[in-house]
Amino acid sequence: MTIPPSGLLGIRARPILNAPDWPMESFSDAKDAVKRLIDIFEANTAFIRKGFHDLIEGNEPDGRIRACYPQVQIVTESHFRLDSRLAYGFVSGPGTHSTTITRPDLFRSYLETQISLLIRNHQVPVMIGTSETPIPLHFAFYDGTHVEGGAAAAKIARPLADMFDLPDLTVMDDSIANGTYEPVGGVMPLASFTAPRVDYSLHRLQHYTATAAEHFQNYVLFTNYQFYIDEFCRMSRELLADSDSGYEAFVEPGNLMTLSGETAPSSGTELAKLPQMPAYHLKRKGQAGITMVNIGVGPSNAKTITDHIAVLRPYAWLMLGHCAGLRNSQTLGDYVLAHGYVRDDNVLNQDLPVWVPIPPLAEVQIALEDAVAEVTGYDGYELKRVMRTGTVASIDNRNWELWDQRGLVQRFSQSRAIALDMESATIAANGFRFRVPYGTLLCVSDKPLHGELKLPGMATDFYKRQVAQHLQIGIRALEKLRDMPRDRLHSRKLRSFSETAFQ
Repeated sequence: MTIPPSGLLGIRARPILNAPDWPMESFSDAKDAVKRLIDIFEANTAFIRKGFHDLIEGNEPDGRIRACYPQVQIVTESHFRLDSRLAYGFVSGPGTHSTTITRPDLFRSYLETQISLLIRNHQVPVMIGTSETPIPLHFAFYDGTHVEGGAAAAKIARPLADMFDLPDLTVMDDSIANGTYEPVGGVMPLASFTAPRVDYSLHRLQHYTATAAEHFQNYVLFTNYQFYIDEFCRMSRELLADSDSGYEAFVEPGNLMTLSGETAPSSGTELAKLPQMPAYHLKRKGQAGITMVNIGVGPSNAKTITDHIAVLRPYAWLMLGHCAGLRNSQTLGDYVLAHGYVRDDNVLNQDLPVWVPIPPLAEVQIALEDAVAEVTGYDGYELKRVMRTGTVASIDNRNWELWDQRGLVQRFSQSRAIALDMESATIAANGFRFRVPYGTLLCVSDKPLHGELKLPGMATDFYKRQVAQHLQIGIRALEKLRDMPRDRLHSRKLRSFSETAFQ
């Protein structure tokens, strides 16, 4: 059947009411460039918010309200770059490279660093202006406002999609990070994530962790037990009380913020129940503090949270969790420093093929080993008493003990695995995929192959004794990484053949 034009059905095409355009302009100073990004973004999101507020007040727009994200663009005609030692801060070759930008206020320091490196390395200015990518209505409200709730309360009859741009999944994929992106019109990407993809994750972080993205720090700890979170809260308050620690605030779910020198939160909202993956932030100037997230159990959770935290471009993340020791020589409470992974978790198979090796990163491995030595008091050969380095296998079945043991034991032995868990390989693989330095230090809490199952009576003493020490090691390791030069920590090992300029 032939469908007649919309006009013949009595449906008139609605005109587009665009925000004022910001033409492309060149900048040779990174601070000025970022200020222009902020100006564009604030003006364009304010334009969308005003249109929505007018609608709520009963003033339906005469057309579709549209404003677009700002963009950064650089055009080069040479393969020359000033410093070949860097892992980022340069484009892969001559041509036009561009990326859309969201929340430049939140990413101000990050953007100033990336843009200044581009200008310095290629000795050409960057161009700043409006892109052609619309800002979805929901993402113009970045403080958690519920658009649908406002529309429902106002009893708006016409679909919001008729009046505003809504989130479009086709521009939120991870093809750039995965290395499968095909350039459009010859323009190469400058960053691993588009603005809509970043916005999506910023909103998801608020949902899953019940804390705002602005509180996340550049050094991240993941755990799968609330015991560790309780201890992190205790340690954070102790560090906050120490005026020489350098930590300035502690933020809990609900954005409950306790400032240095205070004993109770001075802002935020106490929650009736915790979110799915609560996050806690020990803040330091320049986002140089520590964030800790309880991801719960399973590789799906591990992938979900790292998919979203990755857009914040953290400097490093570590997994601190429990594992099954697979060797008879191990005892409960021993540490496992992963230097390889068997990826039986399956959640990243479509994004990162299982044949891709996930290598250990020397800088992270050394920081973790040195931290174990400092906290335990063991060193050199004596350190082998409490820690073993080897392969960690991550699996997607928590009740793997009920499977046929013969096949499992053979596979674990062939892989040289010394420990088994459900999250570590996922977190390391996503770190590799998103170019975020990663590491894993686990603690043996059971030995199922040797008759020591994780049962309440067997684990109680272990939890009481080991959690505080394990967490102290993790914090010390991150502090060591924090003291390391940035270009040394984020090395060229994580870069592929043709990389985006932004770290």
